[in-house]
Amino acid sequence: MVAGKPVRGLAAQALRARLEQALTAAWLARGPLACALWPVSVIYRALLAVRGLFPAAAQRLPVPLIVIGNVVAGGAGKTPATLAVARHLQAGGWRPGILSRGYGRGSEAVRLVAPDDDPRAVGDEPLLLVQTGGVPVAVGRARAQAGRALLAAHPDVDILICDDGLQHRRLARDVQICVFDARGVGNGWLLPAGPLREPWPRPVDLALGTEGILTVPLPPGAQAFAARRRLTGQARRADGTQMSLADLRDSPDHRPLLALAGIARPQAFFDMLRAAGLRLAQTIALPDHDDLTALQSFLVSASNRDGFPTLICTEKDAVKLWRWHPDAWAAPLALDVPAEFFAALDALLAARGYHACSG
Repeated sequence: MVAGKPVRGLAAQALRARLEQALTAAWLARGPLACALWPVSVIYRALLAVRGLFPAAAQRLPVPLIVIGNVVAGGAGKTPATLAVARHLQAGGWRPGILSRGYGRGSEAVRLVAPDDDPRAVGDEPLLLVQTGGVPVAVGRARAQAGRALLAAHPDVDILICDDGLQHRRLARDVQICVFDARGVGNGWLLPAGPLREPWPRPVDLALGTEGILTVPLPPGAQAFAARRRLTGQARRADGTQMSLADLRDSPDHRPLLALAGIARPQAFFDMLRAAGLRLAQTIALPDHDDLTALQSFLVSASNRDGFPTLICTEKDAVKLWRWHPDAWAAPLALDVPAEFFAALDALLAARGYHACSG
């Protein structure tokens, strides 16, 4: 059977995604699985403590730096928050650039990201940032080196945002923002018994809940704000064609919808699509940052079948999927951030002596 191997490969990736989701669910409470893993988390805590005894020298870049990250494993909305902050800074007269490790790419070397880059070379999130944010982006495991490369290539940049860098101690920062989703800190335990990458509370300036009210203990001096992620109401294809989700839902000649997501919490995306009234004939949940290779093989083998469904996915998946399936629809997410959050960010920058140089 031609489709045999592609189907098996896709099934293996889907199984891995289900295992990841099961572990994420176990992190919400101190149940049997979490308790069984707790002794390992004690070892992890000890390793973190030893690391803290030998802090790396933090390098300071010549422009102010905002770090946006989280303390829980899996996505919590860091990239949408990074885009929202970049757009706010642009509106205020700043010329921002973005740094990222480029998780999931094939190299750890420093590289400037171009809009037409292969996501396997630069990472899916950095490619999405450069395509939708309209600001320069550099990737590299050594974020300070990436920052210097970006500033050399774009000397007009006067502020940097580091996407996912709270645990990157080698880079001095001026403002720290910690992002949480509805999970908060889960059961409050460290990996692998819980979701925490490091003990919380830890020093940050701002905490941002991306799915409504934030209910986590805060470190001294931190301010908390509630934002909300939502679908924009529009879907788009690789060629820029747009269609409202309402039209996609009501069009009588549209084939059934197959929704796919290779993100930390695929079900949240599927629930949003269904809440928008879309009827999903099938959903495929893949591991976060999946390169979609198994999915590609499956779609190629199935594309000639009658009644093959219309694909809809996240923007992060679309930057990978569009290389070989440009007719797929991407359903962008927006992050509604309260004005008070941006006012607090501006005040923090001003208190450190930083102001936008308009013009």
